[in-house]
Amino acid sequence: MKIMAICGSGLGSSFMVEMNIKKVLKKMGVDAEVEHSDLSSAIPGEADLFVMAKDIAASASIPDNQLIVITNIIDINELETKLRAYFNK
Repeated sequence: MKIMAICGSGLGSSFMVEMNIKKVLKKMGVDAEVEHSDLSSAIPGEADLFVMAKDIAASASIPDNQLIVITNIIDINELETKLRAYFNK
């Protein structure tokens, strides 16, 4: 499985989200490839799951079943809750 953390420019905030995703996945015992990128790379087929902030999610053309939208990019608890819900489907 490939997960991409997305932000507008693909630099700082998406890297921070990538690191948090890796922490949560390790805690959950889930093995996945995790990368970060900019919004223009958020296209179906580039990853199995995309994680991005609410403010840019409307600009992405990602199906809902491949998208996790977070309201606070530094809230690891919100991220964990949403990743657990995704993997428990």
